[in-house]
Amino acid sequence: MVGAGIAGLSCALRLIGRGWTVRVLTDRPPAESTSHLAAAVWFPTRAGPRDKVLDWGRRTFTELAAQARAGVPGVVMRESLTLYREPPPEQWWADAVGEVRPARADELPAGYPYGLRFAVPLVEMPVHLPWLVDEVRRRGGALEQRRVESLADAGRDADLVVNCSGLGARTLVGDTSVVPVRGQIVRVAHPGLTLSVRDEQHPGGRAYVHPRAHDAILGGTLDEGEWDATPDPATGAAIVERCIDIVPELRGAEVLEHVAGLRPARPTVRLEAEPAGADTPRVIHDYGHGGSGITLSWGCADDVAELAET
Repeated sequence: MVGAGIAGLSCALRLIGRGWTVRVLTDRPPAESTSHLAAAVWFPTRAGPRDKVLDWGRRTFTELAAQARAGVPGVVMRESLTLYREPPPEQWWADAVGEVRPARADELPAGYPYGLRFAVPLVEMPVHLPWLVDEVRRRGGALEQRRVESLADAGRDADLVVNCSGLGARTLVGDTSVVPVRGQIVRVAHPGLTLSVRDEQHPGGRAYVHPRAHDAILGGTLDEGEWDATPDPATGAAIVERCIDIVPELRGAEVLEHVAGLRPARPTVRLEAEPAGADTPRVIHDYGHGGSGITLSWGCADDVAELAET
């Protein structure tokens, strides 16, 4: 297994569940991965193709909802509200979620005549990723920190390599269709919120507010092709202002941190198998999830496990 973000760790657990002996290779600790920075609310973003995203997302929703019921660390179901200035179109992802209802007038902030209410999984990644790592190890898997130079290097003495390398696929397998989509967020002190709120069409840019146990994540950006992961203070200030538009209770909330990360995106998620080569074992690719890493993780892992058995 190459990669210890949400894709790699979920695949590792699915394969372990089918009796595979799994070793996860990563060039950096999971706490330094893009997954660790993610706001990690179920919501399909910058990923394709749509039919497969809906299928992967539906199965991931089911898995995460079960984890929330079971009390898995960091996973909760979060009431959510999406805001609109015009009547919202039919949401293509709604079938994966269950009940989606129009928001009442008393549930909408000033300036928004329309909204949709539903509940989706929220995953607090600084809590959940360490649990996933521990679960992989508890169930007999191993985690090894080292840089992988090639699939042949990763597959030495292995029967199968699962490539969950994200942006690393550009160099690992020469896939230059994988591009960074920079996302900047702001972490603020918990203002006592219980509702996730988003406006994907805010005039100033995307706006979302996701309350977690002890803080709230404000976002965000989708800066395609931007490699610089240094947070920009002006961008952060703009994020805060538009998030106050959708959640006025945020005004005056203490800013704890500005963070930026690089999502690995490509025109479509690559999930496919390749036969063994002269110097490599069989390979299954699972990367290019864009802003939908947590949203697609377990559905993709299911398919990886199925491919591993064929």
